[in-house]
This record gives sequence, structure tokens and C-alpha cells, in this order.
Amino acid sequence: MKILHTSDWHLGQNFFTKSRRSEHQAFLDWLLDQIDDHQIDAVIVAGDLFDTGAPPSYARELYNQFVVSISQRHCSLIVLGGNHDSVSTLKESKSLLACLHTQVVANTSDDLQDQLLTLKNKAGDVGAIVCAVPFVRPRDVMTSRAGESGTEKRQALGDAIKAHYHALYQAAVALRDEHQWQVPIITTGHLTALGVSPSKSVRDIYIGSLDGFAADGFPPADYIALGHIHRPQIVAKSEHIRYSGSPIPLSFDELKFSKQVVLVDFDGEQRKSIEPINVPSFQPMAVLKGSLEEIEVQLSELKDHDDPKPIWLHIEVSVQDYLSDLQHRIQLLTEGLNVEVLQLQRARTQKSQALTQEAKETLAELTPQDVFQKRLDLEVFDGEVEEARKARIQTQFAQIVAEVEHVEASE
Repeated sequence: MKILHTSDWHLGQNFFTKSRRSEHQAFLDWLLDQIDDHQIDAVIVAGDLFDTGAPPSYARELYNQFVVSISQRHCSLIVLGGNHDSVSTLKESKSLLACLHTQVVANTSDDLQDQLLTLKNKAGDVGAIVCAVPFVRPRDVMTSRAGESGTEKRQALGDAIKAHYHALYQAAVALRDEHQWQVPIITTGHLTALGVSPSKSVRDIYIGSLDGFAADGFPPADYIALGHIHRPQIVAKSEHIRYSGSPIPLSFDELKFSKQVVLVDFDGEQRKSIEPINVPSFQPMAVLKGSLEEIEVQLSELKDHDDPKPIWLHIEVSVQDYLSDLQHRIQLLTEGLNVEVLQLQRARTQKSQALTQEAKETLAELTPQDVFQKRLDLEVFDGEVEEARKARIQTQFAQIVAEVEHVEASE
């Protein structure tokens, strides 16, 4: 039984006004080639199929075309809901897609059977049991109690998620014993495990922040396919607990690591191998940092770029003095090159040097958190009481931002 583990496609993402349509199409075509080359029996997408709850029509089209193509290869597909996905959007075509060897689990349910799936190999025999756990919304597994502190709520949520995993795993074991199947049990998840390294494009998914789910909270499944963290990695030094990561860079800082999908091969219950397969780059991207002189040298190295696609650039310039014509200077340096500057910033260490410089910064260079912090820094907080008030204000603002993002992800 060969299974491909992938996640965090974020179909429909708008990247600094740039569509990722061609990249996603190229990735899906490449993925179909891997299914053919490795004779894959099933593909698991561990959450965040779409980038928003209301994806553009072309993103839905890519998804539907992929479902048809994978069905023609007699390969099963399991799609899990992520924090970016809309439950209603995923459910709207669930029954139809079930006719095309695709099983969709948009959210957790009181009925464990809704999340207990079987995967068949190309011979038509059951080859694996999947405890299909999507992004777990707190309201689906716990009830809030009046008077609980933030710490108590985080602890209760962690305990509820752990209990849900173990109840589902026990149901899978019972199903396997009932039919005397010699097959592996695979568990999925869309969450932040403790100790992992996220990237800038990863959004906190719980209000008050469940810092992370401890690896010992997972059941003893034969493989645990995780999504949400865009950097591929092993969790808690356990080879069988993995994030596949996103297939394309969703932020410039993700250029630091390779993109991959994970091929897991089973022989009966025994896991034969876990093999990461690197995903090729479908869009040239680069990060340039340094002084204007250093940036010019780095740009000169891109003159021989002969790919018809321009290189998308993030440029971070360190300068001693504020330059009102920085954008114009960069335009002159990139003139005639096959590049597009999508993000231009001054080094953050330089931004805090003087209020006069800060006053001339554009909003495009700042996040809402930056704007709030700069305004707060203008206030005077003398004494321990005032400093404590400042800390409360910062905490309240962080909670508001987290709540807004949580609402956006739930829509």
C-alpha cells in the first residue's frame, strides 16, 4: 500500500497581487506524474486545500479537475479541512466526489464513524484504516465554562483533542480486529505540534494560542500525516510523525527550505519506508538583502536568468540615512532585468533609529502590529503599575488580532 502525504496547497492564494494559478496547476500535474511513476494507491491532503473560505472559481476548478484525473488512475483521495478551509465549501461537493474515489472530512463530528475511513489498494482490497482528523475547532470537541482562565482553556482544549484522537484510534483498532485485517492505521491532523518550526505565512489557529500539541498526545498509529506547518519536518524525533509542508513557497522566508511530499510504503501492517520526494520550483523567487551597493551586486548575478518567467524578488535594504527615493533607486537597478520586485523593505534595525524616519515610512512597509506598537511607544509609562498597564494593552491587542484571524479562517 503506497500513500502520498501532502498538505497546505492553499489553492487561490494571492501573493502580493500575483496569482499562483500556474504554479498550482504545474504542481498538480507533477503530482499526477508521481502517482503514475510510483504507482500510488492513495493521496492524503492534510488540510488547507484552499487559501480562503471563499476560494476563486479557478481554484475550485483546479481541485475538481484533479479529483477527476486522480479517479481515472484508480487512486483514492482523502481531503481534510484546515483552518483556512470553509466547512460548508468542502461539504458542498462531498457526496458527488465520493463517487470519484474521494473522501472529504471537513470537520470533526460526534459520530466517530464519519472520521473512520478505509483505503483500498489497486487490487480493490482494504489496505489501510485512516483516523481522518481535520482542523479541530474548539466548539466541536469542548464546551466553554464560565470563569475559566486562558491557561485552563488551553489545557482543556489540549485534553479534548487528545481524547478525540484516542477514541478514534480505539475505534480503528476495533474495526481492524473485527474484520481481521492486517493493515496499518494512519492518523491525520491539522495543528501545531510542540517543537516545530513554522514560517511567517503560518497563522496561529487558536484564540489565546494553544502553544502546541504534545507529540505524546497522538495515539500509537503507524503513520501520522500532519498539515498546517509549511516547513517539512519530523515531529519529536519520531520518523512516523511528519509535516509534509506546503508544495510551493507561500512566503519569501519559505525559500530557505525545500518543498516536498512524503511517500509512505506499507507491506501489510509493516511500514517498509518513508521517502520524501522534493517538489520542483515552478516560479523563480529570490530574497536580496544588504546595502544598495550589495543589492546591485546581487542583482547583477541575475542578468543571465533566461527563464520566461520573471524572478519574484523580496528586497530588504539597509541604509544609514532615510532615502525618500528608495523605490526609484531600486527601479533603476532592476531596469532591463527579468525580475519583478514584489516586496521592498528597509531593514527593521534601521526603522527604529529615529522618529523622523518612522514618520516617512509607508504603510506598505508595516504590519498592523507594527503600527500599533509604534503608537504605543510614543506614550510614557512610568513605574511598575504603568508598565503593567502597557503589558495588558499589548496582550489585549494581540488577542483582538488573533480573534479577527480566527473569524476570517472560520468563514
